[in-house]
Amino acid sequence: MIIQKTREEIELMRESALIVSKTLGMIASEIKPGVTTLHLDTLAEEFIRDHGAVPGFKGLYDCPSTLLTSVNEQVVHGLPTNRPIEEGDIVSVDCGALKNEFYGDHAYTFEIGDVAEETRKLLQITKESLYVGIREFKMGNRVEDVGSAIQRYTEAHGYGVVRDLVGHGLGKKMHEEPNMPNYGKRGRGKKFIEGMVVAIEPMINMKSKNVKQLKDGWTIVTADGKPSAHFEHDVALVDGKPELLSTFAYIYKALGIESNEEDEFRKVPLVL
Repeated sequence: MIIQKTREEIELMRESALIVSKTLGMIASEIKPGVTTLHLDTLAEEFIRDHGAVPGFKGLYDCPSTLLTSVNEQVVHGLPTNRPIEEGDIVSVDCGALKNEFYGDHAYTFEIGDVAEETRKLLQITKESLYVGIREFKMGNRVEDVGSAIQRYTEAHGYGVVRDLVGHGLGKKMHEEPNMPNYGKRGRGKKFIEGMVVAIEPMINMKSKNVKQLKDGWTIVTADGKPSAHFEHDVALVDGKPELLSTFAYIYKALGIESNEEDEFRKVPLVL
């Protein structure tokens, strides 16, 4: 069952989402060659708690960490380690926060220094596909309209769309209905309804769509060892249209990037 949120609840969810956004912005200032993902995890937990929330992942399904940090061929659910990040790596940082009984949950894949051009292109197309999918999250559409749009966009560039992992509804639970696959056929799946909130998160591989899980029971990697990219936003259906609750603006501010990619999904400009 899809759980509709009131306008007041959506605003509470925006608070949680923006704590995650600010955490990722802080991470953007700290992530660099030589830094370990375990160190980033410690910083993130402190930051989230200092902002009146608790880490959304830690303890959930026995997750041991605040962040899930997936490097290079790791798709998602990578556990933080003492391995130093290296020049040329890409690192997906997925983060959750719980405040006022509601979750925020989103992710960004960072380029570390001079990244290979083909890998940079993968990240670009994956992030673009996120917004392609968000545009389909509107009244009158169904779940697989989003997935179909993401699939068409990314497969047109020769990439593999992960089937084993999907986006999801979001609210007082981290994972609510409906599941939000990044593939599908237009016109299929549950109808979107006013007040629903979802986490849309393309997970796109350089080549094969196939993945496998490591022995740690968490980390998902590409079956062919090639890079994977992951971007995620929290989105509410308000007045029949998609409205972003999360933002990459704090990341872009830290990295000195100018972007208007989110403007169409906001009623009022975001004040940093």
